[in-house]
Amino acid sequence: MTANEASRLDSIDQRLLDALAQNARISLKELAQVANLSSPSAAERLRRLEERGIVTAFTIDIDPAALGYPLQAIVRVRPLPGQLHVVERIIQETPEFIECDKVTGDDCFIARLVVRSMGELDGILDKVAERAETNTSMIKASPVKRRLPPLSSR
Repeated sequence: MTANEASRLDSIDQRLLDALAQNARISLKELAQVANLSSPSAAERLRRLEERGIVTAFTIDIDPAALGYPLQAIVRVRPLPGQLHVVERIIQETPEFIECDKVTGDDCFIARLVVRSMGELDGILDKVAERAETNTSMIKASPVKRRLPPLSSR
């Protein structure tokens, strides 16, 4: 199956994905109702979406502030020469880094981290700064949360 074939969605698939994006814990019965399908048909559609690699996980959305992490930052990271893999490992092993992308351009990584205080942020960045240049921006608000890409070709 080509990438184009895998990504083609009909209106039923789109309704299923929209419903799951709103509530990953939706019951199969409710999911079937949303798509005007029987429960076995909805389950089969969902299984095929997983097989095609379109649905890769069912997850939850947690508010870091409710867990005691009121501050979030975006950190751009440019490893010093020869330190790329070491910096990547530091980021992977630091649980406060909740997302990280390896990117092209001047920086090698763009990461999101959560912290309890500015002091905690300094401590984490100190570990990275021994092996990389960093540029940090504090997040004030997130007007667009992570969301699905457009599902139809409009």
